[in-house]
Amino acid sequence: MKYTQLGRTGLKVSRLVLGTMNFGPQTDEPTSHGILDAALDAGLNFVDTANVYGWGENKGRTEEIIGTWFAQGGGRREKTVLATKVYGSMSREGDTWPNEDRLSALNIRRAVEASLKRLQTDHIDLYQFHHVDRRTPFEEIWQAVDVLIRQGKILYAGSSNFPGYKIAQANETAARRAMVGLVSEQCLYNLAERRAEMEVIPAAEEYGLGVIPWSPLHGGLLGGVIKKEVEGGRRASGRSADALADSTVRAQVQAYEDLLDKHGLEPGETALAWLLTRPGVTGPIVGPRTAEQLESALRALELELGEEVLAGLDEIFPGPGPSPEAFAW
Repeated sequence: MKYTQLGRTGLKVSRLVLGTMNFGPQTDEPTSHGILDAALDAGLNFVDTANVYGWGENKGRTEEIIGTWFAQGGGRREKTVLATKVYGSMSREGDTWPNEDRLSALNIRRAVEASLKRLQTDHIDLYQFHHVDRRTPFEEIWQAVDVLIRQGKILYAGSSNFPGYKIAQANETAARRAMVGLVSEQCLYNLAERRAEMEVIPAAEEYGLGVIPWSPLHGGLLGGVIKKEVEGGRRASGRSADALADSTVRAQVQAYEDLLDKHGLEPGETALAWLLTRPGVTGPIVGPRTAEQLESALRALELELGEEVLAGLDEIFPGPGPSPEAFAW
């Protein structure tokens, strides 16, 4: 396993992040525990979740699965850098109540306590704001975070789905309070979706945040979806099916798969390996539903992409270019 620092912190994390969103809804508890064990055995020490994972009437279920895994002992908690998130409503349908979502100091306090209980741990290593809260000033957010850090319930704070200007605003506010501020940004970023390169990633680099891309295969679009369709009759679904309905996108994906076939490369592993070459990226989040999918993701760590392949990928999926030159002179 390869490790790197999380942004400007002294924290060492694996270059792949184990995403757990499928634990509960698609992957049962024993299988989820097996994936967590296999990841830890491979040296993958960075585990990401969120309080709302489990979804619907099962919000919190994913954190509970991780908690029962920690409870087995064997150094599982001690070896894991644990990241979870706060923002989404934890109310059950028909039982909504004020202050059970967003980033008010009240909700942050309650959400941390609930997550700690489900996760069966006394602290969260990286506590992430799952979305921008336009109603709550950063002065209030950082006041709540400061209390939690002093109590030892969280160690670092990160963001997710923040635009560049909000990263700047958050960290400038933190600096005025003599706080570390955000240390990471978890954003949508992959070969097919590179808008983060214009503002989000430059802001993250400027303020020393580690970038943690989510959906590195863009909902399966970059995982060999056309080849699977042709060879096995397995049709695309969800986001990838919607994207492939656009003839331009389909032509891009076909060119992508043809390029990799020419070089004997596997699409999903290549998409992950490409992200590992990008400036500012700590590590992409992989969300395996099975042990086999985890093994495929781990192989990406050993994959070195040659200049011809990298140039070909840029030609097929060009980025937006630097800001402001991309939209100005």
